[in-house]
Amino acid sequence: MTTNLSFLRCLAIAVITLLLDQLSKWSALSNLHIGIPEPVLPFLNWLLLFNPGAAFSFLAQGSGWQRWFFTALGLAASAYILWLLHKSQGDKMLCWALSLILGGALGNVLDRIMYGAVVDFIDLHYANWHWPAFNIADSAICIGAGLIIWGELRKSFGKTSQSL
Repeated sequence: MTTNLSFLRCLAIAVITLLLDQLSKWSALSNLHIGIPEPVLPFLNWLLLFNPGAAFSFLAQGSGWQRWFFTALGLAASAYILWLLHKSQGDKMLCWALSLILGGALGNVLDRIMYGAVVDFIDLHYANWHWPAFNIADSAICIGAGLIIWGELRKSFGKTSQSL
């Protein structure tokens, strides 16, 4: 029973991540104009962009096939993550990480289905150098990946993530 409760908690984290991502994108779509930066802080703009490719606009110049390729890849990754979540309930950090990645992956999959591209709106910059625009889903995926790396490093140095 505890395993089912832990799995449901992981799913709740993924759903909350997905909802935060989609609400933030809805706000960006409702309040921003494509390609026109809205300054927030000296290093941060809101900037509505659509990315038909993957991270850092990889394959963005494709003829449209990449929409369905990355949608299928995201769904396959999500199914694999669900399986990993179910079998890894003893590793709390891994479950948190996988939940964040799952919510982020599904958020970007929904964008591809609804808009044909991922909605990006966060623009970090310094002087004339801009990091590629991203969104909450991308952030959740990166945080999840970082947690996986951190957890594995802790294990390799003799500390377990279960003690967190």
